[in-house]
Amino acid sequence: MRIKKGQVGYLSVRKKSLGLQALFGFILVAGLLITGYMRTQSRMNLFTVLAVLGCLPSAKALTEWIAVLPYNTIEKQIAEEILEKSSLLTTAFDMVITSRDKIMPVDAVVISNHTVFGYAGNPKTQPEETAKHIKNILAENRHVGVTVKVFADYVPFLSRAEGLNSIIEVNHSADRKLEEEIRRILLNISM
Repeated sequence: MRIKKGQVGYLSVRKKSLGLQALFGFILVAGLLITGYMRTQSRMNLFTVLAVLGCLPSAKALTEWIAVLPYNTIEKQIAEEILEKSSLLTTAFDMVITSRDKIMPVDAVVISNHTVFGYAGNPKTQPEETAKHIKNILAENRHVGVTVKVFADYVPFLSRAEGLNSIIEVNHSADRKLEEEIRRILLNISM
């Protein structure tokens, strides 16, 4: 099964994928350089041009890998507990939200109608700033009036998620189209 962006374990899979892309890309570049030199006994050949062009995607994969490397995927037991307590909510996991100035890892997000709650266990993430950034991005995408709160502590986040799930369970009023649109926007601003 292929793990997609927003699912549990995405960051681990993404790190491996980018690392392998960079490694194989640079091996290919080295192979082209060596082959060109062995055939022509000179650096001035078509293989060198191909090797230089091959450096571009390899370098891109390497820089993305370096950017994602410090961030870890959410623990499986925590993710399972969140999914259990928020079974009726739209969820997203393993996000590294980026702004112009900062990189903000968010472990999990639950979405219910016009409410977004996030859990950011990384001490480098500032919850208020992350919530403000998410709210601004949603407003830019014509989703005004969305309540956004990011928690640094797991227990308050889980209790809020459980409360939202209970509200949906009683009212049976979830706007899945709106929730999926908000989730899509959040995944778009995530690495």
